[in-house]
Amino acid sequence: AATRRVIAARKDELQPGSFKIFPFGGQPGLLIRKQDGTYRAFTAVCTHLGCTVQFKPGQSEIWCACHNGMYDLEGRNVSGPPPRPLEAYVVHVAGNDIVVEKAKPA
Repeated sequence: AATRRVIAARKDELQPGSFKIFPFGGQPGLLIRKQDGTYRAFTAVCTHLGCTVQFKPGQSEIWCACHNGMYDLEGRNVSGPPPRPLEAYVVHVAGNDIVVEKAKPA
């Protein structure tokens, strides 16, 4: 069965402006805690050639080192070769857990 929901972190694990790569099924996920304390999560697989992306806190961008691709904090591809946005996940705070799940199909 495909993974739809995981605990990506503990509530106190990430400081504002930081990120974590976490396992989401067989692929990496990216959990970002923004400066305002809110969370965003995406697949960490670049839409260009499948490299693992990371968060650049000082620039508030998601970056792929393979070919210098950039995404904004909504997962939209904004520069470089990535042809489409990152898949965004839904984030919930459940007690002391940060739960990440795939969005339900429209």
